[in-house]
Amino acid sequence: MVDVKWQGKKYKVETDSSTTGEDFKAQLYSLTGVAPERQKILVKGGQLKDDTVISTLGLKETQVLMMIGTVGELPKAPVQPIKFVEDMSEGEVAQALSIPAGLNNLGNTCYMNATLQCLKAIPELKQALDQYSAGAGQLDPRKSLVSSLKGLFNQLNESGEGVPPFVFLQFLRQANPRFAEQDSQSGGFRQQDAEEFWNEMLTILDQVLKKDDATVIEKYMSGRMATTWKCEEAPEEEPTVRYEVFRKLDCHIDKSVNYLSQGIKKGLEETVEKRSESLGRNADYQSISRIERLPEYLTVTFNRFFWKASESIDAKIVKSVKFPLDFDVAEFCTPELLEKMRPARQHLREIEDKLVSERKLAKAKQDAGSNAASKDVEMAEGSSSAPFELHPDLKADVGCNPTGVYELIGVVTHIGRTANSGHYMAWVRKEKGIGGPDPAGKGIPETQHWWYKFDDDDVTMVTDEEILKLCGGGDWHTAYVALYRAKKP
Repeated sequence: MVDVKWQGKKYKVETDSSTTGEDFKAQLYSLTGVAPERQKILVKGGQLKDDTVISTLGLKETQVLMMIGTVGELPKAPVQPIKFVEDMSEGEVAQALSIPAGLNNLGNTCYMNATLQCLKAIPELKQALDQYSAGAGQLDPRKSLVSSLKGLFNQLNESGEGVPPFVFLQFLRQANPRFAEQDSQSGGFRQQDAEEFWNEMLTILDQVLKKDDATVIEKYMSGRMATTWKCEEAPEEEPTVRYEVFRKLDCHIDKSVNYLSQGIKKGLEETVEKRSESLGRNADYQSISRIERLPEYLTVTFNRFFWKASESIDAKIVKSVKFPLDFDVAEFCTPELLEKMRPARQHLREIEDKLVSERKLAKAKQDAGSNAASKDVEMAEGSSSAPFELHPDLKADVGCNPTGVYELIGVVTHIGRTANSGHYMAWVRKEKGIGGPDPAGKGIPETQHWWYKFDDDDVTMVTDEEILKLCGGGDWHTAYVALYRAKKP
């Protein structure tokens, strides 16, 4: 860790034995906004050169380096007459509505940018990162990666424009060299698979954020599955049950799958061949998996890629598979979990039924203004759902979903024909009343929720209707990873 002083402030820069002057300046750029070519870092014997290895400078622990340089002049806002929302373009609406910052593409890094924007939608993860401290002199690239993610999320919250994730990308490639693979033809860095990066990030976060109790990944993003194996050719053979932790559900896709629930069921119920001790030979076993613990945040991946040996590529299945904005996974749960969730599910249904009635009656009152509609609205306002008691096991299980009902809050999509080419984007639901007003006015479509569309550093807003179009079936963006959040009573 090296201290650098610039304009009266000190900045801490993480270094290791291989950090060069170029890497050092890239980190300072992300901290100060001063571009590397505008930086002059004073060291013994002159200025820091790009190819100088920091560890060869013999810096002392208390030594402070001085940086000279200025941030480039910010563009001045153009003088324009006042515009109303209905007269604005999509981009102008985005600017007026306090659109969050995107991430700059640093060369085939859209897979990373899209995944990080979805993970940022989990406040419990942000809180765990804020509480994390790697400690001075940390050389573990995984811990440095998590520290840089903490800083990157803070930058995104504070910035009004695209943020370059230089430092995070540097530590990612150190922690997992796979993401540093280069294309032999172009010489640049290769496109990577967004789902593989998603899985890698959850694994590293789980390892690094581990404390005495369960990590944020274990509590909020991991479920538990019970799989029963039964031999179809030997009914007298005792079934075996295996328990395992899962972080995602897979949606298997073939010609018969048209909906998300069908694809998930295909992965949870299958017939496999394995050795039967009672028969003394291989036999067919029916494998049925059911969920016995649901996490608050459920990741669902669409298995859209398969290895095409003739072309040596991960080819894409473009078939349309519809997914819901609200997703009830009760059919995939164990009977024991269903019974525990029953009171909470009933209470949630009562609340949602009441909200639907109130919206219908309010619209009727607005449209007709009749006495009958007014009386119905008064009756709806006077009604209330019955109190309920959450099952003790679910009450004690921090980070679980007590209802089995989810709402979609994030999607990573892919456009292109192979996993390692094309382009990835993120679509993240805007919470009402947070991050600026919801779009409204003449010509603005009605929608239950607005969504941020993150195309790297280009961020715009779309409706629920646009999200439902991401189901596939053509060459438009197709849902690849979906993030659902528990609906609570």
